[in-house]
Amino acid sequence: MADKLREAMQRIARNMPKGGMPSGGGGGGGGAAAAASKAVTALATAGAFSYGAFHSVYNVEGGHRAVVFNRIVGMKPEVYKEGLNFNIPWFESPYIYDIRTRPCNLQTLTGSKDLQMVTLGVRVLHKPNPDKLVWIYQHLGKNYDERILPSLMNECAKAVVARYNANELLTRREDVSADIKAELTRRAGLFSVLLEDVAITHLSFSPEYARAVERKQVAQQEAERARYIVIGAQQEKQTIITKAKGEAESATLIGLSVKKNPGFMSLRRIDAARDIAGIVSSSGNKVYLNADSLLLNLLGDADEKFEKTVSKKSGRWM
Repeated sequence: MADKLREAMQRIARNMPKGGMPSGGGGGGGGAAAAASKAVTALATAGAFSYGAFHSVYNVEGGHRAVVFNRIVGMKPEVYKEGLNFNIPWFESPYIYDIRTRPCNLQTLTGSKDLQMVTLGVRVLHKPNPDKLVWIYQHLGKNYDERILPSLMNECAKAVVARYNANELLTRREDVSADIKAELTRRAGLFSVLLEDVAITHLSFSPEYARAVERKQVAQQEAERARYIVIGAQQEKQTIITKAKGEAESATLIGLSVKKNPGFMSLRRIDAARDIAGIVSSSGNKVYLNADSLLLNLLGDADEKFEKTVSKKSGRWM
């Protein structure tokens, strides 16, 4: 660049008039042209030096790496780390990559194993392999993530979801996420891209499937309610049967007790009289009834009168 400026100024100086001023000052005109040429040459040299000094160094920030393209040999194999680095102006051009972890989100519509449509959202944390930046620049460029990740994420998510049915996508969500991560890591490794984490951020089904699931849940709840009603009826039936058996066994035992010991009826009469007396005593009303009717005549001959009455009635019927 400096040589071109110098040649241009020399052509301008040669094209200037040789005679100078009409009064005959030829020597003075030639000196001025030479001085102007020297000044322009000095300025061009200073500009070229400044340009070279400014473009001969470049800075790589933290979390970044640089690769260099040389106009003669092509891409240099070295990967330049953080800090101040040097290059040859015009001949070499540095390209800086961000190697920090960055997110990439994708939402896709796919089908499950049982042909249910699923809307799946996947979030990937990725970064380029620092040792493969030269290969990445040669084959993918600087926007490598926009070139490969959307298609890889879409394909891997659909391939994994197709292995599970709709219920398993909900109950085995961790397994689904692990399978997507393993498949995506393998595919991204072919392009020198490292994955640090893969997570399912959204999972939803079609409205028709959601309504079907709701109807199924309602039907299951109704079936459970009917089952509990049947169980309750069976328990109630068993209770009635047990109670009837107990009463029958109680009557049998009472009959046996009466046969073995006639005083058993007197004992039961005393218990009944005690209960009736407690009820009558706690009542505020006046009671005017026969003591025999209330089973309160424990010292009289109520039993004998009862037996005679029964005997008379039996003779009259006969």
